[in-house]
Amino acid sequence: MIDRSAAPSALNSIPALLARNATEFSTSPAYREKEYGIWQSWTWAEAAEEIESLALGFLNLGVNEGDYIAVIGRNRPNLYWSMVAAQMCGAIPVPLYQDANAEEMAYVLGHCGARFVVVADQEQVDKVIEVQEQLHQFEHMIYLDPRGLRKYDHSRLHEYSHIQAQGRAADDEFRPVLEKRRAALDLDSTCVMLYTSGTTGKPKGVVLSNRNIIVTSQHSSEFDHLKLGDEVLAYLPMAWVGDFIFSIGQAMWTGFCVNCPESPDTMMADLCEIGPSYYFAPPRIFETQLTSVMIRMEDAGKFKKGLFDYFMALARKVGPDLLDGKPVSLWDRLKYKLGEFCIYGPLKNTLGFSKVRVGYTAGEAIGPEIFDFYRSLGINLKQLYGQTEASVFIAQQPDGEVRSDTVGVPSPGVEIRLEDNGEIYYRSAGTFVEYYKNPESTADTKDAEGWVATGDAGFFEEGTGHLRIIDRAKDVGKMADGKLFAPKYVENKLKFYPNILEAVVFGSGRDRCAAFINIDLTAVGNWAERNNIAYASYQELAQHPDVYKTIQTHIEEVNKSIAEDSMLSGCQIHRFLILHKELDADDGEMTRTRKVRRKIVEEKFHDLITALYDGSERVQTTTEVTYEDGRKGSISANLELRDVAVVTPQQKMAAE
Repeated sequence: MIDRSAAPSALNSIPALLARNATEFSTSPAYREKEYGIWQSWTWAEAAEEIESLALGFLNLGVNEGDYIAVIGRNRPNLYWSMVAAQMCGAIPVPLYQDANAEEMAYVLGHCGARFVVVADQEQVDKVIEVQEQLHQFEHMIYLDPRGLRKYDHSRLHEYSHIQAQGRAADDEFRPVLEKRRAALDLDSTCVMLYTSGTTGKPKGVVLSNRNIIVTSQHSSEFDHLKLGDEVLAYLPMAWVGDFIFSIGQAMWTGFCVNCPESPDTMMADLCEIGPSYYFAPPRIFETQLTSVMIRMEDAGKFKKGLFDYFMALARKVGPDLLDGKPVSLWDRLKYKLGEFCIYGPLKNTLGFSKVRVGYTAGEAIGPEIFDFYRSLGINLKQLYGQTEASVFIAQQPDGEVRSDTVGVPSPGVEIRLEDNGEIYYRSAGTFVEYYKNPESTADTKDAEGWVATGDAGFFEEGTGHLRIIDRAKDVGKMADGKLFAPKYVENKLKFYPNILEAVVFGSGRDRCAAFINIDLTAVGNWAERNNIAYASYQELAQHPDVYKTIQTHIEEVNKSIAEDSMLSGCQIHRFLILHKELDADDGEMTRTRKVRRKIVEEKFHDLITALYDGSERVQTTTEVTYEDGRKGSISANLELRDVAVVTPQQKMAAE
């Protein structure tokens, strides 16, 4: 029996796990990367050799114990290796979001005091060079891809392969130092520092120890029976805690293989080629994939569309029961098998989900219809609830107890308690050490007994013990008449529709709710193309009368659904508008993990919110935007505002 309170003492650091894997799983694939259309593979023994060479190179470059080494770029084995190499040297890796602008990078690099930066390519090199005068502690930058960098000043710029070569050449000199530093690591040594997305202010550096990462990886791997032969696709930002747990923590604990796609543009094709058995995606990815399926079916012939609709209706009826091992009639089982041959199997193959044994979604609530769609296909998609400060896992859904309206039971080794106002608190071996250089926020978030305030509100269901999340505690409010206001609940229902990319609902303290809508340009653009509707921009398409009519229909359908929940019926939307631009992280309206910065949106578009509540039929507005090259500009628009039908208590009673 494995002791669940701590990892075995011999496996007390990520480098120690790597050493075990290089010995016990030496010939098993550890990392794959697609480059120039070809998959390259490294075994655990080969990966360990690459990492050691880089660690020796770091020592040769002057890396000290306690130094911070920033890592910036898309998912690549070499960048994962640089994080483990940093740990071997007693240094602390700090992965950054690759799409962060130079100013955002400057804040993180300056806050953690990174002396060394490892980047993927010229784009990241240029961002760091742009702000390096602000970084007084910065000394050296190492780049992976040399293209475009030949004529740069290389006094503090080094090629990744050269650092490895120098490390190998200095093996005799630095090997004793490396072994001493590696041996000094224990469960309480810092494993990584990850910055929060900064939804409510400046990002905070979350310090996670080896104990946090290793024990959490052990518990979560055992929970889902992850094993050596599993495959995972690493495509989510390396700066996100989930990717670190999946691609380093669990990968090191179980020895499964981490696959890196060639680029974000080829991710879906690479997903199909790999066919992972363990898969994670935020709701946005599942929504995008479902939108793509629905668009293609709209373009399909009448017979094919009819076949799809028939078997999907059957799948929604019996698919989840079959997945959970519940009783299903023989006739329905036979029809489902036929559907597997005709529809479900080819569809899962197209999506890259043919081999998925365990799938998870988290980050925010997923629409129940979207969640049920994937499970009806026989994909074991589950929900988990977590955060950076918990090393991901707070609650997860056990097999056979999966539902769209809960996030499951407390994860192994996690305790959860609820305050009187419904706010969720937890403590576990995964609980973070501290916020770096921020003792006040640490004390506000984690008390002396180790309980952490999540900022989310929820409740435990009677009988099942499953946790249900209502919303962010700070966002849950009251309408003017005292009814509960939970905007995320409504927004998630709206985002089920392929035409709606994002929604922001307002109403706290008011007599009714109103909403901003972002249309999905891919889905709505496909509709426009099929109907020979010409448009020159997102703004023009968003303001088309037929688009407004379609969105209004969606909102009214959601209102009917909300009206059925007596606790949240006051959250029905009375008025809406379609925004003239997509909410964007570069404009500060969303985090890099695609979470809406509600306060900033309210401040930036206060004129539009005022118009929604004063009865205006149209509103003229001008908004500052940031272009891809960093230039600032502005766009003006004359937006339509529309009323929406709501279900009154009288109408509800009459329907019943």
